Amino acid sequence: MRIYVAVALIGLSSWIATSSAWSQQPSSGQASETRQSLDDPWWTGPMLAPSAATLSRGHFLIEPYVFDVRSAHANGFGSLTYMNYGLLDKLTVGIIPTAGFNVVDHGPNSSGIILGDVTLQAQYRLKKFYEGSWIPTTSIAIQETLPTGKYDALGTRPSDGLGSGAYTTTLALYTQTYFWLPNGRILRMRFNVSQGLSGGVGVKDVSVYGTSAGFRGRAEPGNTTFVDASWEYSITQRWVLALDATYCHVGNTRTTGQNVLDPTRPQNSSTIMLNSGSSEAFGFAPAIEYSWKPNLGVLVGTRIIAIGHNTPTTITPAIAINFVH
Repeated sequence: MRIYVAVALIGLSSWIATSSAWSQQPSSGQASETRQSLDDPWWTGPMLAPSAATLSRGHFLIEPYVFDVRSAHANGFGSLTYMNYGLLDKLTVGIIPTAGFNVVDHGPNSSGIILGDVTLQAQYRLKKFYEGSWIPTTSIAIQETLPTGKYDALGTRPSDGLGSGAYTTTLALYTQTYFWLPNGRILRMRFNVSQGLSGGVGVKDVSVYGTSAGFRGRAEPGNTTFVDASWEYSITQRWVLALDATYCHVGNTRTTGQNVLDPTRPQNSSTIMLNSGSSEAFGFAPAIEYSWKPNLGVLVGTRIIAIGHNTPTTITPAIAINFVH
């Protein structure tokens, strides 16, 4: 129920903000030159919300991110790169490799830059926005995350764990539309909802699931719901202000097994059971975009998660380069 309430709240705030902009669009009697053209702004996109638009056939997008997840006792330096290709005008396919390096206060840091999980994705556009229409650009997307990152048998370096070990299928609905503010400038809005479903995974020894040396068992990661509303305001052709508002719910992860190093085995082979508990997090990510050309720009922003349940407070500064050809 709390998931639906969060979705409704974010959706309602989005509707209030943008319907106000819509109601104040310049009337047909105003000078057309005061109304910014859709082709005028050079966007890079906000920090978190993927675009509902698809690439034209034969075109590609490369967008590497570098970030630092800062919490009370650790820094998670990481990178991810969106690499998308327009297979058809309405169908974009892509891959998202990840890597990282963890620095922790109480324990050894990562042994080096570690490769994380890799995500494959496909996005199909159902509808394209046209000026004067109330229907947004709408797409459906499917992602498959492959467990290529290290997650168990971590030995004395738990900080080497940058994967989940599980295959995860994510289904998403993306929307994007445009509004004209009273000054004639464009406000671009995205509203995305996704659901991630993970399979079970075998776990051995020290792992990202909180197990210790000698553990043998299995983890069942909880499902993930993610909601993201974003707004981008075109200050000038090259400069854009952006903001994401997000909600994330992760279900309980249950890990069960036994410790083969327990001296009482097999006479008293008690089962170990770990439950992470479900978690919720509300966050926002202000950012600024600057583009040198229509197809080349930079994004600088910070994601802040300070409200939630069973979720640490984190501040994540990030920078990304967006290139489309």
